[in-house]
Amino acid sequence: MSFVILAIGLVLVVEGLVFALAPSRLDEVVELIRQIPPETRRLIGLAAVALGTGLVWLAQSLGG
Repeated sequence: MSFVILAIGLVLVVEGLVFALAPSRLDEVVELIRQIPPETRRLIGLAAVALGTGLVWLAQSLGG
């Protein structure tokens, strides 16, 4: 359970940095994302999930 809390905390830190350091650029990024077709966004999301799962698996196997 502590691993899940750690992961959520790290996500919040990274997401918070985006809002804190570049709030005006966020509007531009959202507009760029809107221009990507939904199927492509879905594939990008699935790739991110697969990569994240692989990294979690790797971290667990290296950490013992």
